[in-house]
Amino acid sequence: MTHVEEVTDKPAERERATPREWLGVVAMAAGTFTVVTAELLPVGLLTPMRTSLGVTEGLAGLTLAITGLVAAVSSPLLTSLLGRFDRRLVLCVLMAVLLTGNLGAAWAPDFGVMVVARVLVGIGMGGVWAIASGIVVRLVPPKSVRPATSVVFSGVAVASVLGIPAGAYVGALAGWRAAFMAAAGLALLVLVAMAVFLPGLPAEQAVPLRGVLRLFGEPQMRTGLIVVAFLVTGHFAAYTYVRPVLEDVSGAGAGTIGTLLLVYGIAGVVGNFISGAGAGRSPRRTLMVISAVLAATVLLLPAVGGSLPVAGVLMAVWGLSYGGVSVSTQTWILAASSPQAREGASSLFVGVFNGAIALGAFVGGQAADGIGITSAMWLGGALALGALLTAATGRAPSSGKL
Repeated sequence: MTHVEEVTDKPAERERATPREWLGVVAMAAGTFTVVTAELLPVGLLTPMRTSLGVTEGLAGLTLAITGLVAAVSSPLLTSLLGRFDRRLVLCVLMAVLLTGNLGAAWAPDFGVMVVARVLVGIGMGGVWAIASGIVVRLVPPKSVRPATSVVFSGVAVASVLGIPAGAYVGALAGWRAAFMAAAGLALLVLVAMAVFLPGLPAEQAVPLRGVLRLFGEPQMRTGLIVVAFLVTGHFAAYTYVRPVLEDVSGAGAGTIGTLLLVYGIAGVVGNFISGAGAGRSPRRTLMVISAVLAATVLLLPAVGGSLPVAGVLMAVWGLSYGGVSVSTQTWILAASSPQAREGASSLFVGVFNGAIALGAFVGGQAADGIGITSAMWLGGALALGALLTAATGRAPSSGKL
């Protein structure tokens, strides 16, 4: 029996998803985890990368900004340009691009080669993340769509909080280049899993680029995207430079920083599930709490983080709050869009999210190089307060139900 024959029983015709369909969902979750981990790896590797490549901390931080900027531009463009191609094929090609980018980063003899490699990573991650949400409804029966969507986007949340400390640990044990090699190996495994477990997903209809951009004109959508812009920019203005801040304020070494980032990551996974439940009832209230807690934590770290135990508590609270950002903002965006517009809304969300990552890494680097490394924390806290104000006063969907 061929793979095509195995999936001729369409998901919409059944009530429950089959084990093979859930394997496809898990493959997609592994895909979102892999692309976001690859994007964020420089955060935990900033100091050794900077030393090896012979650049400043702010310039090294641009390896994150470049990837985020490319992903922001490529996400809506790829959704439109590749709309006529089989989604399984597109996803496999994008994972191959991500694999190549990670290999290039691991090899990079200088900053110029690293920039090219990170551009490839940005293309791969922007396309995979944008396409992921649009195909979930085609992988499982209608009654399984909501849990399947949660599983797929848990990859984003878990990568945001666990991918960075994992990369930092690998970097501490075997060098920063080994961390990028590990990311390349993971991309290869996910590529194979997608090829094996995803069914053929022929194109349904192309998504016009102007139709995607027009969604920004809807008040609830616009408010949600502005909250994303403030919150994610603020977080990455601070978090991109958390390693040198901890080294400077707390006197932490590489091993201790890896532990602190792991504490952050574990707390973030907990925050993902707590916020996911809260966002289902009220995205506005959930994001207001997240914004307030994140702002307070980031502002307190340079002031009282000189004690390692206190720094550990602050990192845990930071992870708890930011761990809920991805699921809460995605819930807001999906609740604010019609079912027919969800792929376009998701690509716009991914574009803004990654543009905010790029902007945060850039402005944080400018502050760090121009004023001092702890100023990146103050900037991040101020932007998180902007997210709080926007969420409190803007138009929001009444609930987060998909």
